[in-house]
Amino acid sequence: MQTPPPLPVPARAPSRAVGIGFWLIWSIDAIVAAVVLYFFFVGLADGSVSSFNMLLWLALLAGVGLVVIGSLVLRAKGKPHLGMVLGLFLAAPGLAFGVFFLVLISSHARWN
Repeated sequence: MQTPPPLPVPARAPSRAVGIGFWLIWSIDAIVAAVVLYFFFVGLADGSVSSFNMLLWLALLAGVGLVVIGSLVLRAKGKPHLGMVLGLFLAAPGLAFGVFFLVLISSHARWN
């Protein structure tokens, strides 16, 4: 009589801090992706996105989409830490850019 194959062991649930950190990073990624999509569609409407630079825009949209969807896929496969690392590639520059504009707006500096 053969023994049945072992049952798969469920993956250990990530801690609450990892879950909160993942969703915080992912929400920043989603905001950055929304801004990129906004500028893409505005550029299509006013003609600044044309056949000359369409390949660059498509590469940018594909990269942003891969980060946003890829981090969700990694989390669903039980690897939330890798999903957070992938999400940081988009969230860190987006957050730095947002802080820069916040300082720029709140400082009332004269740039001339």
